[in-house]
Amino acid sequence: MSFIPLLKKKNNSYSTESSIKYFLIQALASTIFLFSILIIIILNNLIRDILDINIFMLIIINSSLLLKMGAAPFHFWFPEIIEGIDWINSLILLTWQKIAPIILLSYTIKYSNYIIFIIIISTLVGRLGGLNQIRLRKIIAYSSINHLGWILRSFLYSNIIWIIYFSIYSFISITLIYILNSFKIFYLKQIYTFINKNLLIKFRLLINLLSLGGLPPFFGFLPKWLIIQYLRKNYIFLLFFIIIITLITLFFYLRIVYTRLILSHNELNFNFLINKNIKINSLIFILSFISINGLILCTILYNL
Repeated sequence: MSFIPLLKKKNNSYSTESSIKYFLIQALASTIFLFSILIIIILNNLIRDILDINIFMLIIINSSLLLKMGAAPFHFWFPEIIEGIDWINSLILLTWQKIAPIILLSYTIKYSNYIIFIIIISTLVGRLGGLNQIRLRKIIAYSSINHLGWILRSFLYSNIIWIIYFSIYSFISITLIYILNSFKIFYLKQIYTFINKNLLIKFRLLINLLSLGGLPPFFGFLPKWLIIQYLRKNYIFLLFFIIIITLITLFFYLRIVYTRLILSHNELNFNFLINKNIKINSLIFILSFISINGLILCTILYNL
């Protein structure tokens, strides 16, 4: 409830629509979650041997939590809300607002064909949904859906892995969104203008995109590496599928990076603020350095 006033702080139709959508979706998911718990309690008191019913209700509980997080196939509201809010609220929705549902899901989730289906569809939707997008907020929203699929895979391994994965994902998202918010970048075309303003900042922005996509040797590859080490022992088919889908994401990330670094475009298609504040650039440098070289730093610390 406290997040809704943050969505509504800008008095325009987009923020109003996003706040209403967010309230309705979260209220629906919470209602389903509480109703399922009540049904399980009532049935357990009436009938002792109801394993099949409990499994079905557990699937409903997991579905309500997946709806809260915006995982596929319950993702229909997530990109639309991200598109209507600013970068700071987007960051909160991408990271902080997912913590409580993920923790609850880690206690209720069990290995089953249903969870495998959610993992596959989240990875597929997150990858294919960002292919034809020109809005950076929607690209990052679909990337978040894909990362939720990876987090669900980490549940099959251990709770420590998903904590590591979510922490690294949050750090990279903070770094990337901090740069985008500082320079008021919302569309891919605006990055063309960036090359004539500050090439170094633009390079850090594009490299952080690759880190978010999980390209080695950047920091974003570390949690994927941990999960792959486990899947190669037990889930070969699932590992093969997610690697192929990951290559699709790296394709459109590399396409963005290649065209923005190689091509030069002098025409100003969008008006946006270029901030020359030294403190902002210094903080961007520090965050980007950790995001880019995090895998190397973690390897050195591990060997020590």
